[in-house]
Amino acid sequence: MSLKCAIQLRIPDIIHSHGRAMTLSDLVNALPIKNNKAKRQDCIYRLMRILIHAGFFIQTKINEEQEEESYLLTPVSRLLLKDEPNLSMIPVLQLSLDPIMMDPWHCLSQWIQNGYDDQPTPFATTHEKPLFEYAGEDARFNCLFNEAMASDARSVTNVVIEHCKGVFEGLKSLVDVGGGTGTVAKAISNEFSELKCSVFDLPHVVEGLKGSKNLSYIEGDMFKSIPSADAILLKKCKEAISSKENGGNVIIIDMVLMEHNQRKGDHKSYETQLFSDMLMMVVVSGKQRNQKEWAKLFFDAGFSDYNIIPILGLRSIIQVYP
Repeated sequence: MSLKCAIQLRIPDIIHSHGRAMTLSDLVNALPIKNNKAKRQDCIYRLMRILIHAGFFIQTKINEEQEEESYLLTPVSRLLLKDEPNLSMIPVLQLSLDPIMMDPWHCLSQWIQNGYDDQPTPFATTHEKPLFEYAGEDARFNCLFNEAMASDARSVTNVVIEHCKGVFEGLKSLVDVGGGTGTVAKAISNEFSELKCSVFDLPHVVEGLKGSKNLSYIEGDMFKSIPSADAILLKKCKEAISSKENGGNVIIIDMVLMEHNQRKGDHKSYETQLFSDMLMMVVVSGKQRNQKEWAKLFFDAGFSDYNIIPILGLRSIIQVYP
């Protein structure tokens, strides 16, 4: 919540625009505070202190004579700049800390106590309907959700295209199931001009979106049917893909929970994966899986083989073959 406050006050952008280390008093003067700025200086100092400890800013001094605190950005806080649309993670932060997403956590124990029958998730317990149904009826939240998904997609798409081109080479058609507003599919279609890409998502997500020469938008429900293609991106859709001999495969971009021997020296990454697993339970009745759990899911669904490419930090590219 301290970080959310800093974003709402545009502190990363203000320090970035300053062009050099920024003193506490200069920062306070630049903030959109209506009155009593002097009284708010201690509040900003304490806010910055916790965010420095968390690694979002650096505390420094402009020169040896200076007594006042000064601040610089870190590589992490550069992900929180509004003028860096291809890197900004602000939409993800805004979604994660929005009251609509935070309130269900207060119902977690109630949901566990009452069983799974009444509502599939604490989100549904709180808001009386599942996440995607809620988003379809709340325009503000739907926009917030779509922007966050697009921001998250941008953070991995460049890496996928640069380092994993072989995953897409030779394919003639690809459907991005649950592809949101098409961030990933647009990047793939721009890189592979002969590949016909389709974005498949709920009507309220793709409504009004326009495609291009090799990119189209299709509305529908993935739990009812999936458009056919050589490759399906993100979801498990065995019946919709072509044979393995013709290059057919499901391409999943998702987390593979670290095994015990992988966690050493990477505590924060594993911790983030566990946070994500809890988020899936609270919001959408999903879960994060380790390699054995992924394999069981694939083989139980009738797939013959899979390949995991751990190139995306917390997440991996998983190819699943019919």
